[in-house]
Amino acid sequence: MLIYIYGEDTFRSRQYLRQMVEQFKKQRDPQGYNVLFLDGKKEESGKLLGEMRAAPFLAEKRLVAIENLLASSDKETLARILEAIKEPAKGGSVNNIIIFWQGEPLSKIKEVKELHALLAKEKYAQEFAPLTGAKLEQWAGKEIEKRGAKIDRRALFFLCDNAGKDMWYLNSLMDQLAAYVTPPRPPPYQGEGVREIALADVQLFLEEKIDDNVFAMTDAIVSGNRKQAFRLLNEQRRLGEEELRLFGLICWQFRLLLQMRDLYEREDNLPSDVIAKKLGIHPYVAKKSMAIVRRYPLVQLKALHARLLDIDRKTKTGFGDTALLVDLFVGRGA
Repeated sequence: MLIYIYGEDTFRSRQYLRQMVEQFKKQRDPQGYNVLFLDGKKEESGKLLGEMRAAPFLAEKRLVAIENLLASSDKETLARILEAIKEPAKGGSVNNIIIFWQGEPLSKIKEVKELHALLAKEKYAQEFAPLTGAKLEQWAGKEIEKRGAKIDRRALFFLCDNAGKDMWYLNSLMDQLAAYVTPPRPPPYQGEGVREIALADVQLFLEEKIDDNVFAMTDAIVSGNRKQAFRLLNEQRRLGEEELRLFGLICWQFRLLLQMRDLYEREDNLPSDVIAKKLGIHPYVAKKSMAIVRRYPLVQLKALHARLLDIDRKTKTGFGDTALLVDLFVGRGA
């Protein structure tokens, strides 16, 4: 049996590989005598083929995981593996489970392209493309539940929006957050008293990574620079942002600007770090937003925010398409 696991999302692909190994041990090899991991970039073809063909020890099958073979530039090794896969009896894949796990970029040589195309056609090939939007939020929500915790929707959106491009980092943050909201209790009381993860909790652990395009787009909308605003809006769409998430991000930014401008006027030109503390936001966000806050009056920001609330009402009641209404909002400008 041949299994090919590949894709940019190396965290989930590695997680999937681990699950397959654990399942194999549970069903066939509790002691792990017949599980072997090999570095496909370093091992010679003789070693790789020998292990692929080797008979199992006191079991029906072996599981051989070959990692990052397709990042190799060794044409001879790749050619021999290709031949073995094309002729299963030579490759040993009839009796053993051979997993090719690819976490590094593919080599540019012809043999790698051929091997990738061949493996990707296998019945058990699995690609792990990066998760975005609602799929990412759904995955993260389930992962947090597995840790015995729950998370507020705003906190989940914030977490995914700022850490979702690095799944290893996101996984580490979820571990920390789940532990943070779970009081230490001995059995059988474990799980009791766990509170919901809030936005403030996420901000404690996460250094915000706000996309500069969002700030630039907001500035362009407020200033009435429609051409620039549309360019940045379409750039976000091209990068795969879903319309509802994109609209939510615009609403969040304008709501924040409104709060900051109101505080800025009421308390005599406060600096950004003080505003950050008072509003409970990250200092970076406050500093970045101050450039807009200082330039535009409260009445102008209120008018724009009111139009966003109207769009929100229309989309929730089925009286408008989100993408079209956002385009009209940007086109109208300030």
